[in-house]
Amino acid sequence: MSSEARAFVAALAKEFAPRIDELLLARSVRQDSINAGARPDFLAETERVRNSEWRVCAAPADLLDRRVEITGPTDRKMIINALNSGANVFMADCEDSLTPSWDNVVRGQINLRDAAARTIALDTGAKKYALNDKTATLIVRPRGWHLPEKHWLVDGKEVPGAFVDFGLYLFHNAEQLRVNKSGPYFYLPKIESHLEARLWNDVFKFAEARGVVGEGEIKVTVLIETIFAAFEIDEILYELRDFIVGMNCGRWDYIFSFIKKFSRFAEFVLPDRSQLTMTTHFLRSYSLLVIKSCHRRGAYAIGGMAAQIPIKNDPDANDIAMAKVRADKEREVSDGHDGTWVAHPALVPLAKEIFDAHMPGPNQLDRLREDVQIEAADLLQIAKGKITEAGLRENISVSLQYMAAWLGGNGCVPINNLMEDAATAEISRAQLWQWVHHPTGVLDQGRNITYDMFKSLLRDEMDNIRQLVGDDAFENGQFRRAANLLDKITVDEDFCEFLTIVAYDEIT
Repeated sequence: MSSEARAFVAALAKEFAPRIDELLLARSVRQDSINAGARPDFLAETERVRNSEWRVCAAPADLLDRRVEITGPTDRKMIINALNSGANVFMADCEDSLTPSWDNVVRGQINLRDAAARTIALDTGAKKYALNDKTATLIVRPRGWHLPEKHWLVDGKEVPGAFVDFGLYLFHNAEQLRVNKSGPYFYLPKIESHLEARLWNDVFKFAEARGVVGEGEIKVTVLIETIFAAFEIDEILYELRDFIVGMNCGRWDYIFSFIKKFSRFAEFVLPDRSQLTMTTHFLRSYSLLVIKSCHRRGAYAIGGMAAQIPIKNDPDANDIAMAKVRADKEREVSDGHDGTWVAHPALVPLAKEIFDAHMPGPNQLDRLREDVQIEAADLLQIAKGKITEAGLRENISVSLQYMAAWLGGNGCVPINNLMEDAATAEISRAQLWQWVHHPTGVLDQGRNITYDMFKSLLRDEMDNIRQLVGDDAFENGQFRRAANLLDKITVDEDFCEFLTIVAYDEIT
């Protein structure tokens, strides 16, 4: 990490950290209004932006075809395997699938530097890893505005984690990426308003003005993964029109956001997570709205994550899982998405096969979906279904296993044949809070989900995990710390805004 790079990150923090504080306060004020009974709607003050004709910037050559994108943390082996996977794009994640210990943050930047230079390699003794001649295009996802970096202070205040991840990657690699005929590309997470997008736009302009990157070289894709952002898609595109080339349906965070923003209301209690598929009305509506809005403005609309991983020891179960992936991807490409996400290299050929069959060109920007009409009520329609004891137990188990792994330094974990990250763990623990704290949290058997029931099942699931992993792994893991943390945020009368903020205090 060069002194010049440190100075650039410090300059970002001095210039923009006060605006982040203002935006986070605005989030809190908006939440207070929701708690008081207000409901989100399309903004009257930005109607001109929605109704006028304008387009975003053109995509660079290596982002023209994004039919299959794979995601994962900035682990060295993961980066090599993902870049070699046959996917069109690899999103290297500094956020939801990375535990932000200082060691992970720094090693991640070293790995990204080597990936950008195409020199990244790994020799484990048992196997050597190196890049193929043809690799996926690299995109980096920095942390969201809400996450600080406690290991780096500027004027006595923690630097925003987003500026550490974005600033170091940009400063160290913009020139090399230009030589490689690529560029510094970013996925922007957790945005809740067009004003938050405007801040990113100003950050990019600041980097250009300081000569860190050439004008227009930065390209971004915004994850629409909060319920408020779904009401400001056009406005977000407009604020970032000089840099944005696409949006992505971050389905897991979107479900979590839906639960979180309406956590005070019993009528917003949702059924088992397994029942919240993208065919559910509120989720299908938001995905269609992303497609329509993006294509009107010349931006790509990337579909959501397939979290399934191959089930090697059970062919029948694997066939069922792959059938779910196929149905999901066929829906996405038929609706008009220009690409999709997978979590495992083994799913790349399946996703590519489906998009190749239905999307012969590099994208579907010509599908304007003028037939789609989405109202506020569509985005807010509550999913109906059952809450089962199996779903309750699964949420407890997933929360425990993921949080234990996260506290141990691993933010991307295979659990029950799904690749879980912070977003899926957030859904699980958010539903637990929702079910415990509302009278509508009722099992299909008719029993109310009480805190005492949660505590009893928590003990059961701890025993089950011990049997699953063995005594040594259990005792040497972080399961008890995870259980204490899960208990604390479940019993608390106030809904914990982000699990990762609370858990961040537990790591070094």
